[in-house]
Amino acid sequence: MTRNNDEMMQQDNDFKYVMQDTGKVYLGARYTFGELLEAEMVPFKLKAIISHYVFKEAEKDTSLESQFYYLEQGTFLYQVFDQLKIKVKVNVLEEKKNIFGKKKSIYVEKRLSLKELTDMNLARKKMSGMIIREIIVSKLAMMGFSV
Repeated sequence: MTRNNDEMMQQDNDFKYVMQDTGKVYLGARYTFGELLEAEMVPFKLKAIISHYVFKEAEKDTSLESQFYYLEQGTFLYQVFDQLKIKVKVNVLEEKKNIFGKKKSIYVEKRLSLKELTDMNLARKKMSGMIIREIIVSKLAMMGFSV
């Protein structure tokens, strides 16, 4: 079964959102950094951080999903994201047993710290079927960030 471009674009748009509560900003992982700068709901401070710091090592057309999937500890971007106290919501495959003892792989949602995410090597991420769904930014950390 093949999907046409409209269906694929709609699916991408389902994971392009900005939500906020009193302590956090939630970003859909299909956004690119360039799209975040144009999104109305993204806080100005976060846009300034992206413009001033993130674009030193990332391109405007890089998706959040891709950036965080391949992020490594010790890089400048890791330090920037660590200062923002970013957490990442992912889906990973886990084997579960049903009541008859038969194993079945299902996707489970997890919230990982930046360190937990980057402690996993690329092969382990691929084996787990990891899909990055959401980036969570601390408003308190963002407020203390100097631009």
